[in-house]
Amino acid sequence: MTRAKRKWEHIKYALLETETNSHGFSDVSFIHQSLPDIALKDVSLNHHVGELSLSSPIFINAMTGGGGSRTTDINGQLAIIAREMGLAMAVGSQMAALKDFNERKSYQIVRKENPFGIIYANLGSEATVDQAKMAVEMVEANALQIHLNVVQEITMPEGDRDFSGALSRIERIVKSLNIPVIVKEVGFGMSRETVLKLKSIGVSVIDVGGFGGTNFASIENARRDDTLSFFNDWGIPTTISIVEAKSISPSLAIFASGGINNSLDIVKSIALGADAVGMAGFFLKQILESGIEETLVKTRKLHDDIKYMMLALGACNINALQTVPLIVSGYTHHWLNERGIDTKKYSQKR
Repeated sequence: MTRAKRKWEHIKYALLETETNSHGFSDVSFIHQSLPDIALKDVSLNHHVGELSLSSPIFINAMTGGGGSRTTDINGQLAIIAREMGLAMAVGSQMAALKDFNERKSYQIVRKENPFGIIYANLGSEATVDQAKMAVEMVEANALQIHLNVVQEITMPEGDRDFSGALSRIERIVKSLNIPVIVKEVGFGMSRETVLKLKSIGVSVIDVGGFGGTNFASIENARRDDTLSFFNDWGIPTTISIVEAKSISPSLAIFASGGINNSLDIVKSIALGADAVGMAGFFLKQILESGIEETLVKTRKLHDDIKYMMLALGACNINALQTVPLIVSGYTHHWLNERGIDTKKYSQKR
């Protein structure tokens, strides 16, 4: 099977995925504030994550590219959404374009449609320093995502089976690039152990890619004759991943992703410690089912709803939202306490 055909199969199966609500957000509740003492006009979504200046906590997470004209069209439409709404945007893995020059336009369309926006290049952990530099140059990227997808590769019929040396390769890339390197999971979550290793080599931004969103094990199993069904429920939920990652270092920038499809999940993610929130399935489905204009309408509503919740919580900016008290219950509470993370600190925040 060609890489382009495989890319399109991933999109097709992703659209068939149904929400499982296994991301953990139902375990997180806000403590109501009757005296927020701010006005709606005081609420701002502008935020800085290291060198990145963001006008929204939402970014369009990595989805596609390298699948011919159909993925070129999708990326072009997503880039228009990013441009009009001031969202950062990540492209899908660019390895396809590094191996086939003809696929480059499916990624370069993003910079063409959004010449002044924040764009994240994307490669897997098998990439070399030279490949990383080519990927960044291809889309004039402001940062590079390196995705970790071990379970997906194992489940993929034609996937990799050798993951040795990944941490060393990432370290060489971090030391060789003059832009931020974001390391992200693809739907199986991040543990403290993984985050600690990444921090030790200089990675400054972690995208937890928690369990509860697009399930790439399920997608790859749908492409197999002999399924590895045990991987369909494998992973760390998004809420838990955010807290585990943040527990390593308060200064470490955390991006939340994994089944985040509405404004309440976005606000809860930030309150748990995330600095920005990536959404992929939401934008892909909106673009393909409703088109650009309707997607813009729904994205504006996301922003409005986030501001209304921040107003109710008395949080005038993203930093303030990260300090509001909340209650962690259920499976999320049980997991974190078993891991030695005291959830009571969230209820006592000021």
